[in-house]
Amino acid sequence: MKRKIATKDLVLTALFAALTAVLAQIQLPIGPVPFNLAVFGAFLAGMLLEPAWAAASMGVYMLLGAVGIPVFAGFMGGPAVLLGKTGGYVIGYIFIALATALAVKRSGKLPVIGAAMLAGLLICYGFGTAWFMAVTGADLVSALGWCVLPFIVPDVCKGVLACVLGRLLAGRLAKAGVA
Repeated sequence: MKRKIATKDLVLTALFAALTAVLAQIQLPIGPVPFNLAVFGAFLAGMLLEPAWAAASMGVYMLLGAVGIPVFAGFMGGPAVLLGKTGGYVIGYIFIALATALAVKRSGKLPVIGAAMLAGLLICYGFGTAWFMAVTGADLVSALGWCVLPFIVPDVCKGVLACVLGRLLAGRLAKAGVA
């Protein structure tokens, strides 16, 4: 049995890929990994889209950048960026969006959503840090100091903000018949 794909789902998936591309440009270049708001886009996609579509939106974002469209931080694009030192974190956005969306769909309770956001973030950090170490040859302590520790508090704040904004937008989108 084929599942019918709603135009709304495709549009929202593209919208969140585009939103993440815009948010990636709002950045502070600190150290080897720039601080930007792309993680917020992944969290928000998870708050507002079905799990498969949330993950797909981050996959589309990643693929747009991989083919050379300058969607990554600093208006960068191309396979070299995705295969470079920060590529693992970009791939990790898929896990952030998916974990968040699964929690919203299965529970909807804030503690569960928060725990899922943290789990997705930890997977992103783990995958991204391992990737960073493989590409740069950095040791674990250095990689964590450059790529994880400075980002924990800001990323948790992005998750909290996405949770609040996501709840607000979900209600409004439902009233408008979009969600």
